[in-house]
Amino acid sequence: MTNTSTLMSRLTAAEPEIIAIREHLHAHPEVSFQEHDTAAYIKQWYQQLHMTTRDFGDGYGFVVDIDSGKPGKHLALRADFDALAVQEGGDLPFKSQNPGVMHACGHDGHTAYLMVLARELYATRSEWSGTVRIIHQPAEEVSPGGAKSMLADGVLDGIDAVIGAHVMSNMPVGTVGYHLHETQTGRANFTLTITGHGGHASMPHLANDAIVAGSYFVTALQTVVSRRIDPFDTASVTIGSFDGAGSFNAIKQAVTLKGDVRVMKESTRKTIREQITTLVHGLETMFGVKAELNYDDNYPVLVNDPAIMTPAAESIAAAGVAKVFDCGPQDPSEDFAYFAQAKPAAFLYIGCAADDGQSHPHHSPDFFMDERALLIAAKAVGTAALNYLNGETK
Repeated sequence: MTNTSTLMSRLTAAEPEIIAIREHLHAHPEVSFQEHDTAAYIKQWYQQLHMTTRDFGDGYGFVVDIDSGKPGKHLALRADFDALAVQEGGDLPFKSQNPGVMHACGHDGHTAYLMVLARELYATRSEWSGTVRIIHQPAEEVSPGGAKSMLADGVLDGIDAVIGAHVMSNMPVGTVGYHLHETQTGRANFTLTITGHGGHASMPHLANDAIVAGSYFVTALQTVVSRRIDPFDTASVTIGSFDGAGSFNAIKQAVTLKGDVRVMKESTRKTIREQITTLVHGLETMFGVKAELNYDDNYPVLVNDPAIMTPAAESIAAAGVAKVFDCGPQDPSEDFAYFAQAKPAAFLYIGCAADDGQSHPHHSPDFFMDERALLIAAKAVGTAALNYLNGETK
């Protein structure tokens, strides 16, 4: 296995800096597609190191290229830096200073570990071959996501493989999870507006109730997964919003529903979209309403390539960075999947669970990350990167 001792010792010494960067980013979060100050902060940090940044995509994404000066493979490492529209709970000393915005998914930690890892890879470039492209990506949380435009702009042109990682608040600190093949769900979102004819509640025969049509749709929707999807496939369909607020004595003329779809096979995605479209057409016929469906097929299924992931996991375990285990498929979706569609990829899961015995789920006001996970993330990704670059991975 590649000798990673120099890189590991440098990362250990830099742990306080990783944490300080993370806490600065946590205190100054910005939501997807609005990360102007975040990107400027990260770029300035690199520029002070005389490392050049290059913009990619139509958001705030950029890269830093590190050339060892020796021929070899071309690897990309990616981290995201957007936050969520969540009001932070708790009372951390570095609590969000931006009302209604919070790093509730750990992207501040992803960015912090990758910044310091990039610096240390640059400092130790005489010990490895090839090139590393550091990808700092905006807007992971919101469709169409930041990865898509960066890819269209050529961010992976000439790259052989790509590695990423995500902290996980449901996995213990000191663990690194992985899975082969289909690993995270693909996602779609839809908005359905149903328009009938409003009226007085005492005279329903003179109106056409959009709430009744919408309620039927919600009920019928439950048959899509239970009766149209192979029981051995993974899929879910959720109505997350039913906007039918009105008066107690008025029949609603229009309602808007918002739904979420998750799949583990792209073929399942097609089936679900077809079934939802059929149900919508049926509503129009059955209830005499107008139904407008806006359907957004976005993040693909995230697929980990065994040729990249298996050696990565083995190298991390052999280096003693953490306890490495197959964590199985993961329910959430992740726009790293676009990178994994384009190039052979490995996406790791870094345990960051709090030791207080409480649940601190992602995307909640109570999200909490044990910062010891950040050094593990840097060492895990760094070990996997050197293992790939120095020849053990084909």
